[in-house]
Amino acid sequence: MTLEKARQLLATQASFGGGYNRHGARLILAEVQREHGQAAAEALIRELSLGEVFGITTPPTQP
Repeated sequence: MTLEKARQLLATQASFGGGYNRHGARLILAEVQREHGQAAAEALIRELSLGEVFGITTPPTQP
């Protein structure tokens, strides 16, 4: 899955909100992490404000 496709799918999930869509968003993020790495998944979480919509957060950064 390309990052652009993941971005589109996550934006759709976020626009609907709700528990089922939260699960779908987590599955999409898992796919992104597997193919593109943790940094790409975290960037999408921040970019699309998934923490505010679904409560999905990124791990704290270490110094």
